[in-house]
Amino acid sequence: MNGEEKEIPFGWTAANIEVVSSELISGSGFPKEYQGDSSGEFPFAKVGDISKAFRAKQKCIDSANHFISEEVREEIKAKIFPKGTIVFPKIGEALKGNYRLVTSREMLFDNNVMGIVPNTKIISADFLFYFLNTQDLGKFSVATAVPSVRRGDVAAIQMLLPPINEQHRIVAKIEELFSELDKGIENLKTARAQLKVYRQALLKHAFEGKLTAQWRAENQDKLETADTLLKRIQQERTQRHQQQLADWEATGKQGSKPKALKPLPPLTQEELTELPEGWIALCVENLCDIEDGDRGEHYPTKGDFSDSGYCLFLNAKNVTKRGFAFQENSFISEQKHLALRKGTLKRGDIVFTSRGTLGNIAHYNDAIKYEHVRINSGMFLIRNYDVSLTPDFLYYHLNAPIITRQIEKLQSGTAQPQLPIREFKSFRFVIPGKEEQQQIVQELEAKLSEADQLDQTITTALQQAEALRQSILKKAFSGQLVPQDPHDEPASKLLARIKAERTDIAAKPRKNVSTKFIKET
Repeated sequence: MNGEEKEIPFGWTAANIEVVSSELISGSGFPKEYQGDSSGEFPFAKVGDISKAFRAKQKCIDSANHFISEEVREEIKAKIFPKGTIVFPKIGEALKGNYRLVTSREMLFDNNVMGIVPNTKIISADFLFYFLNTQDLGKFSVATAVPSVRRGDVAAIQMLLPPINEQHRIVAKIEELFSELDKGIENLKTARAQLKVYRQALLKHAFEGKLTAQWRAENQDKLETADTLLKRIQQERTQRHQQQLADWEATGKQGSKPKALKPLPPLTQEELTELPEGWIALCVENLCDIEDGDRGEHYPTKGDFSDSGYCLFLNAKNVTKRGFAFQENSFISEQKHLALRKGTLKRGDIVFTSRGTLGNIAHYNDAIKYEHVRINSGMFLIRNYDVSLTPDFLYYHLNAPIITRQIEKLQSGTAQPQLPIREFKSFRFVIPGKEEQQQIVQELEAKLSEADQLDQTITTALQQAEALRQSILKKAFSGQLVPQDPHDEPASKLLARIKAERTDIAAKPRKNVSTKFIKET
């Protein structure tokens, strides 16, 4: 079956979907003029309705965004999907998602949907539903621009069929085990959500001074006053600026002349009273150089990119909440790289995304193998940060709630959120002395490492849960999940009944009319 022989358990028989179904139905066209009604005898569902219910972890579907009357149904000749029909998308990317649902009432579906009406004298609807969850219909998709599955492909799917009583026992056991599994998965997901909150709480406390409160109390001799720290930062900034001027002059004054330094603002009374002892607050532009990507006339176009080349050109996919990701890389030539004025990374730079997903951060350090790297116009690079700031402290600070709150407040744009560079330069940083910065980083790395290990444990457990789900289904449909009952119908009678049912279906093809309206008549 399906290219491999399967051992048939005692009392079971081989079958295919054609054999165990009363009908395989394809959906109907749904003219726009009949769409939009929220009441009527029949829900008329589209693939989007199936996807929505599936993502909501529903097994059954009984509603849709559109309804029509029986009169309209007859007019457009829409086929009825009876209660208990297993439905799934038959075309497009949704086919690959392997969505499966059972109708819990008579419904209509558009022509992108297929349904299997189980012959309940032969097979339990739930048994067939769970079996179909073991099948990847995406592999049957016709090799065209739009993937699709044909009726014949579905009809030919092979299965092993137990007696009807055993089917019911198998379904009951599947649902019992799945219920326990779902509770465990929910607990794991809750734990993961709590870990996320814990990480943010750690970062919040770190930059409020709470994480190192005890350290300060025990190390008073190592603390600078806020005024001393401010003066030292001013002195270091001046020395750095003088070096930049000297370098600029040594190169024959190539490029832009380093901008004159603005004096650091004095500490406010509010900062002196609200910040921990020895801490100060300064704007980003007072602490480092900020540069965005080049947007000029030489900015690369689609044809300038390739899968390999001289310079890695970073895009939004390459910068995540956890640093750089290099799975999908784009490169530009040396000529194109040299034509751009801004955005070339130097070792030590920090990259900060400023468009789309805001605030993803990565550190371009010696561990990165690429020698020539450039950012696109949706990022900032943070460079020449004050020597009073350690790179790791700055990295964690940019990830902390004190910064994310400012992003939420100052970002502009709707369809694609953006953070203007002038706004980013105004972000406020809180800064302790260098020794306390190192202590903060040490505390964060120890505690976040523990959280990461627990997160990985949860990830592994979730993967194992999904593997267990598949193992349960595999056992169910190979006769290993529940014990057999000697009083169940023997295979010979099951086969005879299947043949009788198939003969009856062939002689009396089903007429697609609502059972509700038959009863009323």
